[in-house]
Amino acid sequence: MKEKMKNLKQPKSSKPRKQRSFRANAPLHLRKKFLKVHISKELRKKLNTKKRTILLNKGDTVRIMVGKFKGKTGKVSNVDYNKVNITIEGLTHTNVRGQEKNTPIQPSNVEITDLNMTRYRKTVFTN
Repeated sequence: MKEKMKNLKQPKSSKPRKQRSFRANAPLHLRKKFLKVHISKELRKKLNTKKRTILLNKGDTVRIMVGKFKGKTGKVSNVDYNKVNITIEGLTHTNVRGQEKNTPIQPSNVEITDLNMTRYRKTVFTN
Protein backbone atom coordinates (compact mmCIF):
# COMPACT_ATOMS: atom_id res chain seq x y z
CA MET A 1 0.00 0.00 0.00
CA LYS A 2 2.80 2.42 0.86
CA GLU A 3 4.43 1.78 -2.52
CA LYS A 4 1.22 2.79 -4.34
CA MET A 5 0.92 5.99 -2.32
CA LYS A 6 4.57 6.77 -2.98
CA ASN A 7 3.89 6.84 -6.75
CA LEU A 8 1.16 9.49 -6.35
CA LYS A 9 3.49 12.12 -4.94
CA GLN A 10 5.26 14.72 -7.05
CA PRO A 11 8.58 13.41 -8.35
CA LYS A 12 11.64 14.64 -6.57
CA SER A 13 13.88 13.92 -9.51
CA SER A 14 15.07 16.74 -11.74
CA LYS A 15 15.65 14.35 -14.63
CA PRO A 16 13.49 15.28 -17.65
CA ARG A 17 12.80 11.65 -18.44
CA LYS A 18 11.28 11.01 -15.02
CA GLN A 19 9.31 14.29 -15.13
CA ARG A 20 7.77 13.33 -18.51
CA SER A 21 7.02 9.84 -17.24
CA PHE A 22 5.27 11.26 -14.17
CA ARG A 23 3.10 13.60 -16.24
CA ALA A 24 2.19 10.86 -18.72
CA ASN A 25 1.20 8.35 -16.03
CA ALA A 26 -0.31 10.72 -13.45
CA PRO A 27 -3.76 9.85 -12.06
CA LEU A 28 -6.69 12.19 -12.75
CA HIS A 29 -6.67 13.90 -9.37
CA LEU A 30 -3.10 15.05 -10.06
CA ARG A 31 -3.69 15.83 -13.76
CA LYS A 32 -6.24 18.37 -12.60
CA LYS A 33 -3.35 20.44 -11.20
CA PHE A 34 -1.79 20.60 -14.68
CA LEU A 35 -4.86 22.55 -15.86
CA LYS A 36 -4.07 25.63 -13.77
CA VAL A 37 -3.68 28.75 -15.90
CA HIS A 38 -2.19 32.19 -15.31
CA ILE A 39 -4.57 35.07 -14.64
CA SER A 40 -3.91 38.21 -16.73
CA LYS A 41 -2.63 41.30 -14.92
CA GLU A 42 -5.78 43.26 -15.79
CA LEU A 43 -8.04 40.56 -14.35
CA ARG A 44 -5.91 40.29 -11.21
CA LYS A 45 -6.26 44.02 -10.69
CA LYS A 46 -10.02 43.86 -11.33
CA LEU A 47 -10.49 40.99 -8.86
CA ASN A 48 -8.09 42.64 -6.40
CA THR A 49 -6.13 39.43 -5.81
CA LYS A 50 -2.52 38.33 -5.66
CA LYS A 51 -3.44 34.85 -6.88
CA ARG A 52 -1.50 34.10 -10.07
CA THR A 53 -3.17 30.89 -11.26
CA ILE A 54 -6.59 29.31 -11.18
CA LEU A 55 -8.08 26.07 -12.46
CA LEU A 56 -9.48 26.45 -15.96
CA ASN A 57 -13.23 25.94 -16.44
CA LYS A 58 -15.52 25.68 -19.43
CA GLY A 59 -16.80 29.14 -20.30
CA ASP A 60 -13.68 31.08 -19.28
CA THR A 61 -12.32 33.57 -21.81
CA VAL A 62 -8.65 33.02 -22.58
CA ARG A 63 -5.91 34.63 -24.68
CA ILE A 64 -3.42 32.37 -26.45
CA MET A 65 0.14 33.42 -25.67
CA VAL A 66 2.20 30.88 -27.65
CA GLY A 67 1.90 29.01 -30.92
CA LYS A 68 0.10 29.22 -34.23
CA PHE A 69 -2.92 31.04 -32.76
CA LYS A 70 -0.89 33.51 -30.66
CA GLY A 71 -2.86 36.63 -29.74
CA LYS A 72 -6.31 35.16 -30.40
CA THR A 73 -8.97 35.10 -27.71
CA GLY A 74 -12.01 32.93 -27.22
CA LYS A 75 -14.18 31.00 -24.79
CA VAL A 76 -13.12 27.59 -23.57
CA SER A 77 -15.51 25.03 -25.04
CA ASN A 78 -13.99 21.85 -23.58
CA VAL A 79 -11.48 20.89 -20.90
CA ASP A 80 -9.99 17.40 -21.33
CA TYR A 81 -8.57 16.03 -18.07
CA ASN A 82 -7.20 12.85 -19.66
CA LYS A 83 -5.19 14.51 -22.40
CA VAL A 84 -4.57 17.72 -20.39
CA ASN A 85 -5.80 19.82 -23.33
CA ILE A 86 -8.43 22.48 -23.90
CA THR A 87 -10.42 23.50 -26.95
CA ILE A 88 -11.47 27.04 -27.69
CA GLU A 89 -14.50 28.16 -29.70
CA GLY A 90 -13.55 29.27 -33.21
CA LEU A 91 -10.08 27.67 -33.30
CA THR A 92 -10.22 24.85 -35.81
CA HIS A 93 -8.02 23.05 -38.29
CA THR A 94 -8.82 20.78 -41.24
CA ASN A 95 -7.84 17.16 -40.95
CA VAL A 96 -6.72 14.88 -43.77
CA ARG A 97 -10.31 14.07 -44.73
CA GLY A 98 -11.11 17.77 -45.05
CA GLN A 99 -13.26 17.98 -41.93
CA GLU A 100 -13.09 20.95 -39.55
CA LYS A 101 -11.88 19.85 -36.11
CA ASN A 102 -11.33 21.78 -32.88
CA THR A 103 -7.65 22.41 -32.26
CA PRO A 104 -6.45 21.10 -28.88
CA ILE A 105 -4.28 23.59 -26.99
CA GLN A 106 -2.15 23.04 -23.91
CA PRO A 107 -3.25 25.09 -20.90
CA SER A 108 0.29 26.33 -20.26
CA ASN A 109 0.05 28.33 -23.51
CA VAL A 110 -2.94 30.46 -22.50
CA GLU A 111 -3.88 33.06 -19.90
CA ILE A 112 -7.33 33.84 -18.50
CA THR A 113 -8.70 37.26 -19.43
CA ASP A 114 -12.24 36.80 -18.07
CA LEU A 115 -13.70 34.29 -15.62
CA ASN A 116 -16.92 32.35 -15.76
CA MET A 117 -17.87 33.15 -12.17
CA THR A 118 -19.21 30.15 -10.29
CA ARG A 119 -20.30 29.97 -6.68
CA TYR A 120 -16.93 28.49 -5.69
CA ARG A 121 -14.95 31.17 -7.53
CA LYS A 122 -16.98 33.94 -5.91
CA THR A 123 -16.01 32.63 -2.48
CA VAL A 124 -12.34 32.37 -3.50
CA PHE A 125 -12.10 35.94 -4.75
CA THR A 126 -14.17 37.63 -2.05
CA ASN A 127 -11.62 36.65 0.63
